[in-house]
Amino acid sequence: MSEVRTILLNRSAYADNDQEADALREYLKDHQTFLVNVMSSPGSGKTTTLTKLINILKSEFKIGVMEADIDSDVDAISIAKNTGVSSIQLHTNGMCHLDAGMTKTGLDGINFHDYDLIFLENVGNLVCPAEFDTGASMDMVILSVPEGDDKPIKYPLVFEKSKLVLINKIDALPYFDFDMGKVTKNIRYRNKNSTIIPISAKTGENMEKVADYFRKIIAEWRK
Repeated sequence: MSEVRTILLNRSAYADNDQEADALREYLKDHQTFLVNVMSSPGSGKTTTLTKLINILKSEFKIGVMEADIDSDVDAISIAKNTGVSSIQLHTNGMCHLDAGMTKTGLDGINFHDYDLIFLENVGNLVCPAEFDTGASMDMVILSVPEGDDKPIKYPLVFEKSKLVLINKIDALPYFDFDMGKVTKNIRYRNKNSTIIPISAKTGENMEKVADYFRKIIAEWRK
């Protein structure tokens, strides 16, 4: 079994998280490291999606992964084993989110300046992670078909903040009462400018489209 280092995180010492997040974003830009904050509910397929995406992009970018959980190192081990990229586990000591200070601790732990692209898999829920700016270059959210098409209405903030929305597990559409038109309308109600891509991380459907999205957005960010 792969060995993964674990870093215990404590609450940020800064009172103004937004100010710290803005400073971190500029710091990452100066070092040309693109950080993606990935949010979703537990079981949405975050780790499987990242595994598929990383295996497409790893020949083009030097990629690192930070896996945040209250406990365990299951996801970090899975990423390292199935992609071969560097992965560290961040333990939040009971907290249901990361803030900018905690993210900076994780970035220092993974030696972020060695990477072009880092994925931060935030703690699994649609509420707390959206409330705290991590300092990421961009936010994205994964919504899976079994969760239902009403989640953008029930949990607005995460969809308002995310530039990219992945609708995962579309291979399960025949088995669930999930309306793609309705979920698109609900997402657009919260965020008119987000990019929405339906995918199946299990089968790989549309994952190349997601890879193309990142190729484009990182190229634009570097200008």
